[in-house]
Amino acid sequence: MDFIEDFQLNNGKSPTIKEIKTFMGVSSDNSVIKHLNALQKKGFISKSDTPRGIGLLESVSSKLQANFANLPLMGFVPAGGPVHAESYIDDYVSVDTSKIKNPHSCFLLKVTGQSMIDAGIFEGDLLVADSSREPKVGDIVIALVDNANTVKRLCKNDGRLYLKAENNEYEDIVPAESLEIQGVVLTLIRNY
Repeated sequence: MDFIEDFQLNNGKSPTIKEIKTFMGVSSDNSVIKHLNALQKKGFISKSDTPRGIGLLESVSSKLQANFANLPLMGFVPAGGPVHAESYIDDYVSVDTSKIKNPHSCFLLKVTGQSMIDAGIFEGDLLVADSSREPKVGDIVIALVDNANTVKRLCKNDGRLYLKAENNEYEDIVPAESLEIQGVVLTLIRNY
């Protein structure tokens, strides 16, 4: 059972009889089939007659689902000049959260524009941002600057915070009145 569980978790599929034989150090298919039939009879596994016919174990299914969360897609964020923000949920997207500490405080935004291309952020990318993370100088952030939102790198000069584009064709954004960091970008999702 442990071998089947580990194999499913690591490979995303069930082992074949040959792979189980190798693990068990036996040469007979019949020996493996007897073990599998006993596990099936006890209700530990379900199987069909296909080469990888052992069904996904409940323990594997729960572990796989535990690493995913449905994060809200909150519209778009410009990687260009700031635009007026509309805070609403467009959709929910299932995201692997194995490397995200606080998925409950994370949200997604779709990128429009080209101002962050030198940081590897392109139009159409989905940014995963954490609203609970304390922003630091140098972080890429989702910001509300003078009531308009954008994605830029947070910088500081002479004690004053400003936003820097990662594309030389765009100017820095120095807030005239207000700068509110709505989230720190953790990673991005790109679809081809």
